[in-house]
Amino acid sequence: MRSPAGREGGGRRRRHHQQRWAAAGAAAESNADWMGSLPAALRSYPLSNLAIPGSHDSFSYWVDEKSPVGPDQATAIKRLARISLVKKIMKKWSVTQNLTFKEQLESGIRYFDLRVSSKPGDIGQEIYFIHGLFGITVWDGLKEINTFLEQHPKEVVFLDFNHFYAMDDSHHCFLINRIRSAFGSKLCSVECVEHVTLEYMWEKKYQVLIFYHYPLYQDYPFLWPGNKMPAPWANTTNVHKLLQFLETTLEERSRYGTFHVSQAILTPRVRTIARNLVRGLKNTLVHRNLPMILNWVKAQKPGIMGVNIITSDFVELVDFAATVIALNDLLLEEDESATKS
Repeated sequence: MRSPAGREGGGRRRRHHQQRWAAAGAAAESNADWMGSLPAALRSYPLSNLAIPGSHDSFSYWVDEKSPVGPDQATAIKRLARISLVKKIMKKWSVTQNLTFKEQLESGIRYFDLRVSSKPGDIGQEIYFIHGLFGITVWDGLKEINTFLEQHPKEVVFLDFNHFYAMDDSHHCFLINRIRSAFGSKLCSVECVEHVTLEYMWEKKYQVLIFYHYPLYQDYPFLWPGNKMPAPWANTTNVHKLLQFLETTLEERSRYGTFHVSQAILTPRVRTIARNLVRGLKNTLVHRNLPMILNWVKAQKPGIMGVNIITSDFVELVDFAATVIALNDLLLEEDESATKS
């Protein structure tokens, strides 16, 4: 049985945590330096044990209706897209974020889900972000991220290149050289996951971890293999099935040797899109389900068997990043309890 003093201490911690939730959304701009502002006790934790907010299809805040349909789409969609109205509808379902890279970073997002492609008819080997329609060039995105990192030297980002379309080895070499040119000595070489803490990153002056889901990663010491960043995908429109899937995959996550992404996202089926053509992803699936997803996030705890990276669509619609960041307070409470016992 807990002593009155223990109950009182627990009550204080709960009140502190509730105040933290309330304050978290009040000043989103303060999240621009959240890693550098973490308490000293958390700086020696492996990054794989911290709670880190991420975005799904991070680059999709802008897609080009005038460009060809991407090679990630079925042939039937490519044919239909010759009708201009079809591309307008595609845009409503391709866009999963409203904030630019800079704005996401300022709000606290540190993990970026990246899908890339060459563009048909393009001269040269330029690579673009892709989600149904083409987005900005990868080079422009990397420069925007690097500018933020120059201004915030204690912040660390995870760039997960997990889907590649219409790319041969020469395209990959071009892209990898772009990555090296953009970040240079900020790129963290592959290391034992448990060694990668904020203290380690700051000591080495590293700020960028690149995960590259293609065999060429083996030729470059700064490309982490994709299997170090598992991101199980629920592939459902049902929020209850999604939350059950997130619970199950957390229970199955590896204790050591990898990071872990909890994709707190709903995926539209063809019939979902057909029934809600002009409403789009945000108005059909995201708005009404985000509060329930956020409540699930609030109930989580980081650590060896807890959450690590959590991703969402339209990260600005609720205090998503601030809510995930606040979970790290629970690690401090755990430390306090261990010290007292």
